[in-house]
Order: sequence, then structure tokens, then C-alpha cells
Amino acid sequence: MSTLHSIDLFKLVDDIKAWAFALGFQQVGISDIDLSQHEAHLQKWLDNQYHGDMHYMASHGLKRARPAELVPGTVRVISVRMDYLPPDASFAKNLKNADTGYISRYALGRDYHKVLRKRLKQLGEKIKSQLATTEFRPFVDSAPVLEHAIAQKAGIGWTGKHSLTLNKQAGSWFFLGELFINLPLPVDKPAEESCGQCTACLTICPTQAIVAPYQVDARRCISYLTIEYDGVIPEALRPAMGNRIYGCDDCQLVCPWNRYAPLTEETDFHPREVLHGQSLLTLFEWDEKTFLDNTEGSPIRRIGFAKWRRNLCVAIGNAPYSEAYVEALTSSRKTACELVMPHLDWALEQQHSKSQQQNNPDRQIARLTRIVEKGLPRDA
Repeated sequence: MSTLHSIDLFKLVDDIKAWAFALGFQQVGISDIDLSQHEAHLQKWLDNQYHGDMHYMASHGLKRARPAELVPGTVRVISVRMDYLPPDASFAKNLKNADTGYISRYALGRDYHKVLRKRLKQLGEKIKSQLATTEFRPFVDSAPVLEHAIAQKAGIGWTGKHSLTLNKQAGSWFFLGELFINLPLPVDKPAEESCGQCTACLTICPTQAIVAPYQVDARRCISYLTIEYDGVIPEALRPAMGNRIYGCDDCQLVCPWNRYAPLTEETDFHPREVLHGQSLLTLFEWDEKTFLDNTEGSPIRRIGFAKWRRNLCVAIGNAPYSEAYVEALTSSRKTACELVMPHLDWALEQQHSKSQQQNNPDRQIARLTRIVEKGLPRDA
């Protein structure tokens, strides 16, 4: 067994990267733990209350920027990237179909926390098998880790204006994971910022949650509202949510760098048919047991059935009028919980309002006039 004094650390880094690639990671980088330059930005974000009800963000404070306080003895962080863009490319079409429940791409397959953490642990154990004094701890969105800043220092990619990590070869359709380690490994060259003058992500955000380049107000973010937030979604933000029932990909869909993103070879991340492209009505008709069965091993399961129904109510309220929606909502009022009820009632109000507009004779006349003027068939 080698010792730290006898081992060639540069050779060990080459081995670590080879082991990581063999485990299914597409990129590996190593950084030191000096994140002091990010502390002021982090503190300002917290002071502005942009973390919303994610109280753990504030409770950990600047610890996120101080890896050695989280895991004493840490001197380096091994950062990894795993691509998740599945081969099914019909996501934009599903987003445009107001009667389809849109689920963020990353959540359609197996829970990435489990996939990445297991392999990071295997990587750490492989390193330890070569150097017994190795101490490590893997993280995948599971602790106060400033993962995007670490990824940039490690050369994985730069932090885009939407606050996600971007890579010239992979866009942003990938997961990040970190292995805190006590070995003074040689570090990689940091990635350079390459967003330039582009502001597409700021412009496209449905709720204008990207309040400035590199600053996201979680309280307005659809991903936060549908996943992290446990309360009643503000009425003012509901219309902009459209049919997004779990997460939001708009800022990534519009990003020019995502034109180059490769498809994943990880079958764990391929969309589950029971989740992908399903109608709002089909998803709303699930009872709690069906929800739990269909989301087993999925990140969606962690939001719970009540928030799932809450999100669906908002989407149905935004959908075109349908008698089937009204019937489904009405029959659910008897069993709706305290969280779901205000969203359910709002959805019913929206559906009734659209029904009245649809049946308004003046509107019908105006519609027929437009059809005649355009020379279109009457069933257009």
C-alpha cells in the first residue's frame, strides 16, 4: 500500500480521472477549497431573501463557501459531471401543449442523487484502496456545498447568467457531484466565463425570476415554487407557470450552448413513459398510492402527493376549458387537503371563466368574422 510521501500525485490524478470515466462520469476536475471570492455574492443573495423558504440556506450561511468547515481535513474537491439529456427530444412540444403535464427533463428518470452518490462513493473507495490514508465524503445536492463555484474552479464549466453551470461541449444538461477529499492533489485550470452579451435566459424566464445576471430570486422561480415551496403559490405567478407541474427548463431550452449537448447513455435517466408526455387529466386522476408507485425511485416522489396535486391544479387552471377538467376538479373538492383547496378553487374559477368566454355570442361572431375574412374553412 502506497503512502502519501511515496505516491506520484500527478499519476494518481490521471488514475482518478480514468476510474471516474469508467464509472460513467463524462468529466472530472479538481479544485482547491478557497471559495472566499464567492462569499460576498452568497451573503448578498441571502440578505435579499432570494432563498425564499429554503431556511437551510440561511442556517448554513457562509459554510457553503467553506468546504473545510463542512468536512474537517478537506483540502481538495473532486468535481464530476454526468450528462442526463435523454434521446426523446419532444420536450418543447410537450411544453407547448397546454393539456400535457410538463416535467423537467432531469426528473423523468431515476433519482440522480442516488445514481451519482453511489458512483462517487465507489470512486472514493477506489482511491482509498490505493492510498489507505485517504478520507473522503461524497455530495450530490445533499449538503451546503457551493457546487457551481466548485465546478468552475475545477474546470467543469462556468456559471451562466441563469446560475447553472455551462460547458461548451455539454451545455447545461448534466448533473454535478463532489467528492471532498484530504489529499493535496494537483488542481485543474478554472473554466472561463463564456456567456458574453447573451441574455436569452433572463428574457425567457416565465416569471422573471432571474432578476439580474447570475442572480435568481427563488421566490419567483417555477422550479422552487413546484418543488421546494410548501405553501400556497401566489396567484400573480400562477398564470405564468403554464403546464409546468415539476420544475422548469425554459432558461436551458433557450440557451445557445445547449445546441451542443450530447445525449446521455445512462438508461437510468431515460424518461419513464408513465411520467413523460402524460395529459394533465391522467396525472390528476392518480390517487396517492398510484402517485407513490409511479414515482418510486424518482426525485418527484419527495415533493409528496399534496404538492403534486397543488401543481396540477395550477396547470389545469391554465389549460383551455374542458368539461372533463371541471368534473375532475369538482369531484376532488370533497377530499382536497388544506394546501390543495385554494389552488383547486382557483382552477375551477379559471375554467368557468374560460367557459363563459367560449360561449359568449359576441366572441363567437367575432371568431366567425375572422374565419370568413381569412377565407378559412369553418372548422379551422
